[in-house]
Amino acid sequence: DIIFENCRMAAEENDFYLRYYVGHQGQFGHEYLEFEFRGDGRLRYANNSNYKNDVMIRKEAWVSQSVVQELRKVVEDSEITREDDYHWPQADRNGRQELEVVTGGEHISFVTTKIGSLHDVQESKDPEGLRVFYYLVQDIKCLVFSLIGLHFRVKPI
Repeated sequence: DIIFENCRMAAEENDFYLRYYVGHQGQFGHEYLEFEFRGDGRLRYANNSNYKNDVMIRKEAWVSQSVVQELRKVVEDSEITREDDYHWPQADRNGRQELEVVTGGEHISFVTTKIGSLHDVQESKDPEGLRVFYYLVQDIKCLVFSLIGLHFRVKPI
């Protein structure tokens, strides 16, 4: 399986891997945003939207080790590895989010539904844990959109 192969490679290459996916199946088909970082600096990005006949955007870039180290620091400072998604809302017809991280010898994976707002977080059974996830994802998405926008001069969403 490609995902497990990427995780194995991350363990061998600088012990860092991060993958994020958010998507749903709707009237325009499977629409999603996905990106991954590897410890060697490889950034892969995909955005598939069929709205108004948009085409899939796929980009790949290499970032410096300082960017990888900063991303690792953001993940570690968030303390997401202490969280558990057991009490988070399950993925449903509205969509799903996945976050997978390998860092510091730990491999964690989270799955939850798409989160529309902070209100959704506050109404969950585990607002503290889901808040950590919510803000970490927002920070990582901002970083990715900035990197893609700067590197390729395209609007990522």
